[in-house]
Amino acid sequence: MTPILDRVNVPADLKALTDTELRRLADELRGEVVGAVAQTGGHLGSSLGVVELTVAIHAVFDTPRDKLIWDVGHQCYPHKILTGRRDRMHTLRQEGGLSGFTKRSESEFDPFGAAHSSTSISAALGFSVARDMGEPTGDAIAVIGDGSISAGMAFEAMNNAGSEGRRMFVILNDNEMSIAPPVGAMSQYLSGLYASPIGTMAEGFEAALPGPIRDHARRARQLVTGAVGGSSTLFEELGFQYIGPIDGHDMDQVLAVLRSARTRATGPVLIHACTVKGKGYAPAETSADKYHGVSKFDVASGAQSKSRPNAPSYTKVFGQALSKLAESDSKIIGITAAMPSGTGMDVFTQSHPKRMFDVGIAEQHGVTFAAGMAAGGLKPFCAIYSSFLQRGYDQIVHDVALQNLPVRFAIDRAGLVGADGATHAGAFDIGYLAALPNMTVMAASDEAELVHMVATAVAHDSGPIAFRYPRGEGTGVEMPEVGTPLEIGKGKIVSEGTDVAILSFGAHLSEAQKAAEVLAGQGVSVTIADARFAKPLDVALIRKLASGHLVLITVEQGSQGGFGAMVLHELANSGQLDGRLAVRTMTLPDRFIDQAAPDAMYADAGLTATDIAATAMQALGEKVT
Repeated sequence: MTPILDRVNVPADLKALTDTELRRLADELRGEVVGAVAQTGGHLGSSLGVVELTVAIHAVFDTPRDKLIWDVGHQCYPHKILTGRRDRMHTLRQEGGLSGFTKRSESEFDPFGAAHSSTSISAALGFSVARDMGEPTGDAIAVIGDGSISAGMAFEAMNNAGSEGRRMFVILNDNEMSIAPPVGAMSQYLSGLYASPIGTMAEGFEAALPGPIRDHARRARQLVTGAVGGSSTLFEELGFQYIGPIDGHDMDQVLAVLRSARTRATGPVLIHACTVKGKGYAPAETSADKYHGVSKFDVASGAQSKSRPNAPSYTKVFGQALSKLAESDSKIIGITAAMPSGTGMDVFTQSHPKRMFDVGIAEQHGVTFAAGMAAGGLKPFCAIYSSFLQRGYDQIVHDVALQNLPVRFAIDRAGLVGADGATHAGAFDIGYLAALPNMTVMAASDEAELVHMVATAVAHDSGPIAFRYPRGEGTGVEMPEVGTPLEIGKGKIVSEGTDVAILSFGAHLSEAQKAAEVLAGQGVSVTIADARFAKPLDVALIRKLASGHLVLITVEQGSQGGFGAMVLHELANSGQLDGRLAVRTMTLPDRFIDQAAPDAMYADAGLTATDIAATAMQALGEKVT
């Protein structure tokens, strides 16, 4: 039998299929997703959970005129296959290939990029206003799942959308699981909605199953009528017509609900669909994380390809170092925003479960929560990816730095991060943190330095402090079991020379050392220094390097306006930019860098050892001439 998927090049092709054929198509699509991700790795579980929803939405609505927004965007793999990108799925998350998220520049069927969470309802309301003001756009459909509904921005958007009363559709993909198991009152509330067969439901349907229903496969198979005792859902109180819960894997039910909603809706509608993360692929369904993010794997067994790291990851080193220090300091507290394993806080949870708090996808709350703990006398460690910490910036400014509270920020995924691409790059934290009064900013050059910086943060009670470290394995250096607090604002000389000084901030120190070897082969004597601190700067070290060399180069895994800019400020203000010294700042370029292997991304950025050596030679040449 010819696969139905072979007849689908764009969503419009689904209009000619019968409901029976759409069910078959969903089965084929699920297999296609598994096969594609097995070759590339990626976010598998979330995409498997929305296969039926994806088929049904594209069959009922008129994309790309109707705007379909995925939240978080890693649920979009089935969508990519149905929207003309099937033949490129083998390039997913690869250099020059498809993004692992929705991306406006990639397809007209991706009207809004989404790689962080909780943005879809705001964007959908924006599209709805554009439609109502005469722009050539149709309905807006936001599919929000994987815990994204827990973030405050989603509720801000629902509150606004409900008051506006404009026609739009929000599909709550309730799979009871974000990257980590769901936490918080919203998760409990949703569980209550689908656990009971009585609630506010769409008109014209009847309840099929009595009693508490907790298994996804047994959740309310049909919609029921009316509210009991005048009760209503939170979503209705916010101004939405609520439909649900429905079985998001029952194609007949999903099609019927979407068709009815599209025909009858006059204002904002929320459709509550219950799904299973990893649905239809046994290894994913039985895995603790439902194969949320996987490396390449064998389809038959589900066994993932395992790299053979030469050293432990920075993430694990952080988690172990903090856990060890917490054994003798009961004030140490761990906080993460739905990313315990991604930040190393799963290690801390195992040893200190009562002192670990997962706030869900709520970075703003997490930062101010930590500020309250610090004000109360505790030592909170707020462990958040660099790119995600951006969402809590106002809280860092107003609730932490302004009040000079000793919140400790453990910033994972500093620098370029590989397959997740530009959306997850930790490019900006040096600049946005070092700009704040009272803030201390560190970066680890290797895993041993990271251990010392964790100890430094524990000992630092005089204000906020942050330390950044990259994704992936360390350098393999010998590490102390317990770190020694560093002297605040003091770097170190790694090796001494006479011609060129390279001042490195963070994990690019190894590239600086390689560059020094290249330069030595060309007869150039090089000093290597590890800055350790971007704020406060080691002024004495900078002045020593500036006065004793012809060329000073700063190197960092961050954007323009970061460490190098601060060094330039110091040199200018101290009168050392007098023409005698050639200064070069090497940063990430002023553009976003698409996904590739990290080494390839840094090559694209012009930050390899070869680039550093070439910069030094050029500066020396200019001094000679």
